[in-house]
Amino acid sequence: MTQSSIVTALVILLVCWRIYVRFKRLVGRQKSKVWRHWITVILFPTLTVLIALPMLLHPPAAGALAVGLGIGVGLGILGIRTTKFETTPIAYYYTPNVHLGIAVSLLLVARIFYRVFEATTMTAAERAVHMQDFTRSPLTLALFGILAAYYTTFAIGILLWRNRTPLPGSLPAEPLPPGAQ
Repeated sequence: MTQSSIVTALVILLVCWRIYVRFKRLVGRQKSKVWRHWITVILFPTLTVLIALPMLLHPPAAGALAVGLGIGVGLGILGIRTTKFETTPIAYYYTPNVHLGIAVSLLLVARIFYRVFEATTMTAAERAVHMQDFTRSPLTLALFGILAAYYTTFAIGILLWRNRTPLPGSLPAEPLPPGAQ
């Protein structure tokens, strides 16, 4: 297996996992779990770098990835702004913008399914070339960039919210004024 094949397989698995998790949890209020947000913050940028390094030799593809990343950051900020945040005495909860999360995820999934459909109609020789071009396709890279930057930005936004929002009842007691007992 080539490096691009391994990266492609990892991206497909990651996207399928995120779509499953996203659809499962998008229905309503979600409990915020720090470890899950940190996995997103680490995993998506790592995959983006692994995909971007070979693209340095293909400027149109690298440019499409960069544009996708910029759009994804903007959508992630919009997603955080349209998310309802809630704290209880025992946990943090949030309700994300359902339509935005689903739309971002489905864009890349639709592209992957389209490319797989294309591959099924090709000869074996055409399919070999097609799979090498899959990770260099500007449209695919732009859509991956949108998805990766959206989820990373969203996870960072949740972590920042958690960091600046203490749980009710966990606030330190106010110090007594000088001379008071």
